[in-house]
Amino acid sequence: MERFTISIDEDLAAEFDRLITQRGYRNRSEAVRDLMRGYLERERLERDEATHSVASLSYVYNHHERELAERLTALQHGHHDLTVATMHVHLDHEHCLESVILRGQTAAVRSFAEAMMAERGVRHGQINLVAVEVEHGHHAHGYVPAGKGAPHLHLKPKT
Repeated sequence: MERFTISIDEDLAAEFDRLITQRGYRNRSEAVRDLMRGYLERERLERDEATHSVASLSYVYNHHERELAERLTALQHGHHDLTVATMHVHLDHEHCLESVILRGQTAAVRSFAEAMMAERGVRHGQINLVAVEVEHGHHAHGYVPAGKGAPHLHLKPKT
């Protein structure tokens, strides 16, 4: 760990202390680390330095909109390499919420999410991207005979 000291005015410190208490942080250091990670994450994504990411795409749509559900499903099937899972929730008699978990190259994930949100009838779309580092693994998880691990990817959040 590296330590550093910052100076801030009393009002800002009091407001920050209220926020970290409200959010459940045990101390200022944990809160500042999370703020820094979040800021650095946004910077990496804005500069297109994050080559791979995982994402949560959420949107609300009216399922009575002409063929919209079918178009959304077709888009997901057409990008099965990016789409990990979809959760569908009925909000009322007309509206549904879908959350789609995505992973892949950041540009492709972002482009796909934007295409989904741009579909006529989709409302309140939002994507949350998390940059990840890709590691190629060739080892076993759980019980597998020695030397029989299958090659696979590990996606680790960037620190």
